[in-house]
Amino acid sequence: MSSANQAARDRAGVDFSEALAEQLRRTPWFLTSVVFHLFVLMLLQLFGSAQAPKAATDSVIQAFLPPDPPEELEPPPEPEEPPEVVPEEVATEEPVPVDAEVSDHDETPNEEEFEEAKGDDALAEKPFDGVSNGDQIGLAGGGGGGFGSRRGGDRARRRAGGPPPSVVDAGLEWLKNHQSPDGRWDCDGFMAQCDPKKGPACDGKGQATNDVGVTGLALLAFLGAGHTHSSGPFKETVRRGLQWLKSVQDSEGCFGERGYHFMYNHGIAALAMAEAYGMTSSASWKRSAQKGVDFVVAAQNPYKAWRYDVRSGENDVSVAGWMVMALKSAKLAELQVSDAPIRDAHEFVKEMTDEESGRTGYMKKGERPVRASGKIAAFPAEESESLTAVGMLVRIFAGEDPKDSAMLKAGAELLSKRLPIWEKNTGKIDMYYWYYGTLAMFQFGGPEWNAWNRKMLDAIVKTQRTDGNFKGSWDPEDAWGEDGGRVYSTAMMTLCLEVYYRYGRVFGTR
Repeated sequence: MSSANQAARDRAGVDFSEALAEQLRRTPWFLTSVVFHLFVLMLLQLFGSAQAPKAATDSVIQAFLPPDPPEELEPPPEPEEPPEVVPEEVATEEPVPVDAEVSDHDETPNEEEFEEAKGDDALAEKPFDGVSNGDQIGLAGGGGGGFGSRRGGDRARRRAGGPPPSVVDAGLEWLKNHQSPDGRWDCDGFMAQCDPKKGPACDGKGQATNDVGVTGLALLAFLGAGHTHSSGPFKETVRRGLQWLKSVQDSEGCFGERGYHFMYNHGIAALAMAEAYGMTSSASWKRSAQKGVDFVVAAQNPYKAWRYDVRSGENDVSVAGWMVMALKSAKLAELQVSDAPIRDAHEFVKEMTDEESGRTGYMKKGERPVRASGKIAAFPAEESESLTAVGMLVRIFAGEDPKDSAMLKAGAELLSKRLPIWEKNTGKIDMYYWYYGTLAMFQFGGPEWNAWNRKMLDAIVKTQRTDGNFKGSWDPEDAWGEDGGRVYSTAMMTLCLEVYYRYGRVFGTR
């Protein structure tokens, strides 16, 4: 081979190498990689054996793969594996039956609630999710919180032998039709809402100073049947009523003006607001409910109970009953309240209860209920065990078990001797007593409750008005009828007929 030819071949080799290198520099890295790996695969196809071990092939391919990333860099996430199915035989909990029923709670806030949630009531937590307390007072349970039993109210009513739902619905319809445009229930002016086409306007007006209290009672009747401001056919009625209560709450949390007996008004309104929040967890009511409960606590006499004013130094069982109910509902709603106020009220009830008879007194041990001036003769105190019923309810809410409490058994025996009877001109009609007696005896349970329930239904269902503007209401025929009027009597009787699902039993059935 001549030296000229060799030089030409060397130049050609150099030119080809340089040209290839230049082309590779100009070629995108991923295209270069593709070409390179195709070249490797062709070599394997040509020179590899068809029976070559897979491991050898893998090692050759691995030799041309990009190097592993540095240890400090996390590898790309792996696909999620399907969830592990736990065999039934290793499950540690028994299945809990759940009613196939959709909650009537509207999870989507309406425009008005959303605007309020941005203001003073806006909180860190979700404002419209339901709380997760128990379905029963003081016990753990399921959805709907401590007031969840109201969702299945009709089933509970049927199991307990309650009245037809139309009776409660008629009471609520009357209350709806007689709500004032501003949202309250007007004790002495509700008849302005009567429909002239239905005949004469209703009678039975009460006293204007009790508007806050009867508005709270009317709202409790709707809430007790599971109706809220965001669900059900009465949601607009409930919303307007709650808005009115909120509008008359002062900076310290007190609902309404502070006149004589104003603690009754406040206690009932605070109870209604606490239940409204507990049933919905709506930010619209949380701040108002918390402030109302805070005022209840602030008004309590140290280590005792309540009376007609803030820390007046006097105590009575009647006012204490409403305050304890407000505190208990607040705890169910997961508002901020300690156990101390109910514990102190429990001790006061013990002081007021005569150990021999089981009767709970008003301001003295074993004292009979009081009557308004001019009502003593018409409604003899001997016909009522209202304070004993209040004392029983406070004891149960404070944790006394009817199966073990001698005083609860003694109280139930006293109530069993004074069952509800609608008899005019005998002083036996006592709606205040029947309200607390129904709550207490339902909680007590057993044959005592069955006997009370039969007489209560007989007294109440048959006396509901069915005519004209009166339809669905009850005449205010008891000792306090002239104070609360027809709104009071209708709300109280409706609440009695909701006892089957308003609260679950604290200690189950006897």
